Amino acid sequence: MTKKKPLVVVTRKLPAVVETRMRELFDARLNLDDTPMSQAALVEAMKTADVLVPTVTDKIDAGLIAQAGEQLRLIANFGNGVDNIDVASAVQRGITVTNTPGVLTDDTADMTMALILAVARRIAEGARIITDDEWAGWSPNWMLGRRITGKRLGIVGMGRIGQALARRAAAFGLSIHYHNRRRLDSRIEEALDATYWDSLDQMLARMDVVSVNCPHTPATYHLLSARRLKLMKPDAILVNTARGEIVDESALSRMLEAGELAGAGLDVFEHEPAVNPRLLKLARQHRVVVLPHMGSATHEGRADMGEKVIVNIKTFMDGHKPPDRVLPSML
Repeated sequence: MTKKKPLVVVTRKLPAVVETRMRELFDARLNLDDTPMSQAALVEAMKTADVLVPTVTDKIDAGLIAQAGEQLRLIANFGNGVDNIDVASAVQRGITVTNTPGVLTDDTADMTMALILAVARRIAEGARIITDDEWAGWSPNWMLGRRITGKRLGIVGMGRIGQALARRAAAFGLSIHYHNRRRLDSRIEEALDATYWDSLDQMLARMDVVSVNCPHTPATYHLLSARRLKLMKPDAILVNTARGEIVDESALSRMLEAGELAGAGLDVFEHEPAVNPRLLKLARQHRVVVLPHMGSATHEGRADMGEKVIVNIKTFMDGHKPPDRVLPSML
């Protein structure tokens, strides 16, 4: 007798190679037109699915989890973070939560380095001048940016992405500093030639570039608050490719408007997909570089994320602990 395939509901359109494999292995209900699920549709999915595959844009909160059917036993998030899921409520209901760590490390670190360069060297502004046919020719004082070689980079959050960024930044001649919830093993510190700061405040005050690479948790909400942003040097730049909620956007906007920071590069925003109008105005004035949450957007990365989701589902359905299980104690 053929074993019944689990019903897997996927909330957004995934790469074709991933969807094809899901069809082969599971009773997969796919989102073919990629329209975000309504609240009613999410409730229905929670009531009927054996496995839910949400993305970072789906808010799986305690209220939604409370409406889950008894058959829902796994939420396999298509994403590195799980700040879109109330993990504690899920675990309390006996629902396992998994994510897709590791596969986006290089892509996000690449984009972080790209934003550092874009802000320091005014790359986006220069590209616009060419396409708008405003270039009158080279001159000695035209479009002067800032050299990054020899500058200090402070990394807030030294996990996989932070460490990958450190390796890239060192190749560009940046001095590596970091603040982390836990200090790295001395061998890793030595390999990265990284200086640890147990005080985030003290590190921020001394860096030329600050990169946010920590996860968004209740403890890191507005970690870079108005007070902490004020500690940064006026000629420093801030880059955020982690989560928008970690930085107080209103305070950052005020400082950029007042010239109290040299610039910022942002791939994430506090109220996505909405972007603070003040940040958009600053972007038009070339005082900030903004991108539409594309740090992990590579063909390879998305396919690898899907493969992780499939492995987690298959392992769980075979009665084993999935490799990327997330517990409240880990957050």
